[in-house]
Amino acid sequence: MGILLVLLFLSLATVNINEGCIDSERQALLMFKHDVTDGANRLSSWSLHNGHGDCCQWYGVVCDNVTAHVLELHLANPRPLLDDYGSDAENEAMERSKLRGKINHSLLKLTHLSYLNLSQNGFGGIPIPDFIGSIESLRHLDLSKAGFGGLVPNQLGNLSSLEYLNLRADIEDNLYVTDLQWLSGLSLIEHLDLSDVNLAQASNWLQVLNTLPFLKNLYLSGCQLPQIPPPIHLNLSSLAILDLSLNDIENSLGGSIFHGLVNMTSLRHLDLSNNLFNSSIPESLYSLDSLQFLNIGSNKFRGKLSSAIGNITSAIDLDFSDNELEGPIPITMGNLCNLKSIVFSELNLNQDVSTILAVLSRCVSNQLDKLHLSGCHLSGQLTNQLRNFRSLKELDLSRNSVSGPIPISIGELSSLRVLELDQNQLKGQLPSSIGKLTNLEILDISTNLLEGVVSETHIGNLPKLKVFQASKNSFVLRVSPDWIPPFELELLGLRSWNVGSMFPLWLLSQKHLWYLDISGSRISDSLPGWLWNFSSPFQYLNLSHNQIHGQIPGTPWAMSVDSVIDLSFNILSGPLPQISPNVVFLDMSNNNLSGSLSPLLCYKLEETMGTVILNLGGNVLSGGIPDCWLNWQNLQVIKLSNNRLNGSIPSSMGALQSIVSLHLRKNHLSGEIPLSLNNCTDLVLLDAGENELYGNIPQWIGDSLRKLVILSLRSNKFSGYIPDELCAIGSLQVLDLADNNLIGSIPRCVSKFRAMAKFNGSMGTAISYLIDAGTFLATIVMKGQMLEYSTNLNFGEKHRFV
Repeated sequence: MGILLVLLFLSLATVNINEGCIDSERQALLMFKHDVTDGANRLSSWSLHNGHGDCCQWYGVVCDNVTAHVLELHLANPRPLLDDYGSDAENEAMERSKLRGKINHSLLKLTHLSYLNLSQNGFGGIPIPDFIGSIESLRHLDLSKAGFGGLVPNQLGNLSSLEYLNLRADIEDNLYVTDLQWLSGLSLIEHLDLSDVNLAQASNWLQVLNTLPFLKNLYLSGCQLPQIPPPIHLNLSSLAILDLSLNDIENSLGGSIFHGLVNMTSLRHLDLSNNLFNSSIPESLYSLDSLQFLNIGSNKFRGKLSSAIGNITSAIDLDFSDNELEGPIPITMGNLCNLKSIVFSELNLNQDVSTILAVLSRCVSNQLDKLHLSGCHLSGQLTNQLRNFRSLKELDLSRNSVSGPIPISIGELSSLRVLELDQNQLKGQLPSSIGKLTNLEILDISTNLLEGVVSETHIGNLPKLKVFQASKNSFVLRVSPDWIPPFELELLGLRSWNVGSMFPLWLLSQKHLWYLDISGSRISDSLPGWLWNFSSPFQYLNLSHNQIHGQIPGTPWAMSVDSVIDLSFNILSGPLPQISPNVVFLDMSNNNLSGSLSPLLCYKLEETMGTVILNLGGNVLSGGIPDCWLNWQNLQVIKLSNNRLNGSIPSSMGALQSIVSLHLRKNHLSGEIPLSLNNCTDLVLLDAGENELYGNIPQWIGDSLRKLVILSLRSNKFSGYIPDELCAIGSLQVLDLADNNLIGSIPRCVSKFRAMAKFNGSMGTAISYLIDAGTFLATIVMKGQMLEYSTNLNFGEKHRFV
């Protein structure tokens, strides 16, 4: 007993009784703090002032209750509890609270440190310090997403007591390993996470992992794993979690993995998603009766779904989505009574939806909270079997051929947070029982055949709703003028509805709305002032195909980055507005806008505009095309057709080297085509027809614009010969030079237009090009008639601009 008392006295001799912790360790922590930048003052308690001298009471520090040695440092950046749409303010707060700077060697003085967590901080790409490999007492090391970059130090292999190692990276950190041999020194390791660490050069990765006897949790997602000869015997029998997702693993290596599954009797979690497996699903997968989570999504697995799937009786979460697997869903799936999540989207189930619900109703429905069957070629009608799935939180049957009405029993799924029935053939009215889904956050019923009145009864009691997408139906919105919704929407799509002649005033209450589509909704109002003073910047605003009148405000709207504005097909008048540099897509075509292009193009010559697509066609704009294109370098599509523009084409348009499609048809432009356009070598479409351009057709068009698919110069005043150089444009499918003053014969080399020979039909001319979800839309003159073509224009290459 006396000896024990002496030992206890000696152990306490180094402790400052008044201040609790060991002085040398307190100084080591202060040195650590000195070298980091702490923007949110998370380490404010790390101080000798105001009674803070006891480092065992400091933020993130855990000490031994007896010896006062520092045992643990919990310095992970605290993550806010974000929902799927996490606010910018919360993300900014998390960014500010990151520790930055460098890691001081003083941590070596914490000789009893067993736990170190620096995850989610921002160390700016500096290497992981080598000296961490000398903190021999460490059992838990978490440096995940902490901003470390470069080569992972081999010295980490000296941490022979380590049981937990997490180096999960962000891709931009460029953290990499060339040889994993150091891992063999971690003989006690149980949890290893190297996700998004580049292992492309680590050809011994599997051989080394095969030597770790206690490894239970292995995460190698997104590691660019090299394809290597697999070991003869895969000895990973202790694994409970295996994540090899996002690695482009092919069948050769995968065969060894599947063969080794037979011995992985403890495996509970297996993620092989986003690889290149292109075989049938091996039967060994179905022998894992302890498996709870299985994700083989986004591969090329093929063949029929096997009835052996019913053997995975412990399954809780199954994701087979985005493969080449075929249905039907086996009846044996009804035996998997523990299932909570089924994600079978993008499979060829080719099955009646009611049959699937009947199979799952046997016992699966008792627990199921997620059922995703989008794009599975489902048919038939939704029936009252839905009421058997009262635990469902997410139901996705989108992009199928499900028909009939939405059943009234949908209202009995009171736990639903996500309901996606879009792109089907549903018809009839929206049942008022939708209003009982008070937990609903996402409701998407767009692109169906639904009709009838939608009132406060349907949507007036959905306080959690954030996404309401119901475009492309025939609904009539009928709510009281002073209605204030209980929800705060972020996305609203009411395209093709009848919302009434006035802008819905209840939109004013939606403080977080960033996506608004009320196109084709029969509005005949003027643009309200509150729309461009909205409380949050729009990222997508579509008011097209209405009867909106009045002027567009001259002050640029505050828009989010990469934003879209579509005001086309209205009766807006007055001058062009200024726009934010953040606008990527701007369509104000087919209005009555007048005046010069200068207010839009020339008001901010010192700032680079982000606009990629600019469509001002079909207005009454006049004057010359200004020489203000140097700050519009991102433009790929310009449409100025069907206006009253005059003067010459400015040479500065030749600076638009990203331009793909240029439409100047039906104006009063004169002069020659400027030589500077030969810099626009990515041009696919050039339409300057129905103007007053003159001179010879430039030879450089054939020399420089080799990607042209459509060239129309019809109805101008061009003279001279058709240059032979045009025959060098092998991609050309539509050439229209009609109604000019050309002389001579058609060049014999036109026989080289092989793209035309493959073109379906004897097309004469392409006159215009419009943007509709990024596809070509052209009108063709054939035998004196204007014919419009869109998807049946068989271009050899897809050209998408949005």
